[in-house]
Amino acid sequence: MKNQANKLNKIGRQGKLLEYIKDDPFLTDEDLCKSFGVSIQTIRLDRLELGIPELRERIKNVAEKNYSKVRSIIDTEIIGELIDLKLGESGISILETTKEMAFSKTKIVKGHHIFSQAESLAMAVVDTEVALTGVSNIKYLSPVNAGDKMIAKAEVVRVRENDHFVHVKITVNQVQVFRGKFILVALDSK
Repeated sequence: MKNQANKLNKIGRQGKLLEYIKDDPFLTDEDLCKSFGVSIQTIRLDRLELGIPELRERIKNVAEKNYSKVRSIIDTEIIGELIDLKLGESGISILETTKEMAFSKTKIVKGHHIFSQAESLAMAVVDTEVALTGVSNIKYLSPVNAGDKMIAKAEVVRVRENDHFVHVKITVNQVQVFRGKFILVALDSK
């Protein structure tokens, strides 16, 4: 985003706002108000006038388009919002953690929630009708706190016969908190 946007009138700002959201549908209202040098209320009014939904709705809309591509599991089994999917290649999901996912004493998210996001994304990117996790090599690198937004990125690094090798990295605020290497076994012949 360019800082020249700060000096735009309403029509110019709204035009740029449409461009920014088209390029990156995951920009927050806070990101946009900093870019344009206007109040958050101004951004919200602009979005309302332009018919641009709030961030949560934009994520949901993008995710719905990707769920139909998944072959190996059903959409309700994917943990997080599936925001990008190139079947047989890569995928991205976002999971907003809650206090219910965390230990009450420490407010740190329980590991099975983190693993579930990674494993379900790994299964979603595999281009096969039925897959099972044969092997997983995982490492928790940093604690995740309740309320953090986890972004998982999966990449199919190799396919050998029925074995699909998928690497998944999860970040919070651009800091890697988890990495997993999965071997998913396809049970169908493709």
